[in-house]
Amino acid sequence: MFAMQDMLALSASLPVVEFAAGDVVVREGGSSGGLWILVSGALQVRKGAVVVNTVTRPGALIGEIALLLDTANSATVEATEASVLRHAADGRALLASDPTISRLVAIGLAERLNFVTTYLADLKQQYGDAPGLSMVNDVLAQLAQRQAPVARPGSARDPDPEY
Repeated sequence: MFAMQDMLALSASLPVVEFAAGDVVVREGGSSGGLWILVSGALQVRKGAVVVNTVTRPGALIGEIALLLDTANSATVEATEASVLRHAADGRALLASDPTISRLVAIGLAERLNFVTTYLADLKQQYGDAPGLSMVNDVLAQLAQRQAPVARPGSARDPDPEY
């Protein structure tokens, strides 16, 4: 399991930034090359207008996907209450500074990918090819076969599905 406390310990020397409820930590489409570590508080992650996650675990990372893929931020992250984060303005330098940090980032991403894959497999098992869920097979196949060196943000699904 991703050792959030380890990430907090390893990032202890980073500058601390405080956010009030409603403040945006990162904006979808923006990019800074920075990496954020949640110390306390709560964050909401939105893709467009859709809330996709709430982050409350101290040590959680923000911005690691855009940093690793060298892309713009794929979501907006906003504080939903007073929150404290540590900030590495040069996220690449932080990752290069200690292999343990890079390993913890990889573990966190692997945990999230495992959760999504397991969830999609459960949907497939429970609902089969029910209307509106037929794309689950395609998504699972793409996750299993994804070996491209560069991921592209966005969706490959039909923009106008029949469901």
